[in-house]
Amino acid sequence: MAKKEKLPSTQALRFLKANKVSFKPYFYKYVERGGTEEPSKQLGIDEHRIVKTLIFEDDSSKPFVVLMNGDYEVSLKNLARVLNTKKVSIAKIERAERYSGYRVGGTSPFGLRTKMRILAQRDIFEFDTVLINGGQRGFLVEVSTEDLKRVLDLEIVDVAIPK
Repeated sequence: MAKKEKLPSTQALRFLKANKVSFKPYFYKYVERGGTEEPSKQLGIDEHRIVKTLIFEDDSSKPFVVLMNGDYEVSLKNLARVLNTKKVSIAKIERAERYSGYRVGGTSPFGLRTKMRILAQRDIFEFDTVLINGGQRGFLVEVSTEDLKRVLDLEIVDVAIPK
């Protein structure tokens, strides 16, 4: 980070501060459809430590969140099995943004507009800290995985498949 960036005012940061979660901010140049590969390259951080926040819907259109390591994808079949439902699908952009209160590419699990079930891939917890979106495109926060467990009502699952 060449120049000192001003912290954005996001719902995610307000949530972290209100819950006394310490975090370290990371800024990167957002690239449309760059996924977690872009911040991994730009920041020199293992993509497996960058956690993406994905909004899904079950077969009754009920939204839920999946936290997944950046270098993995979600197995829809395994996810549906875990939820005991026939099928699941990634929420359409407009619906995901309405549920979360964030723009896709800047979705954070902290301070969500809609209360949703949050499932977290078990591999996330192999690390002491992970980087996760801070509520704005091009902005990640490093938080402890213990704090993730403390402030989010998580269900730990195993639904990952390699990219």
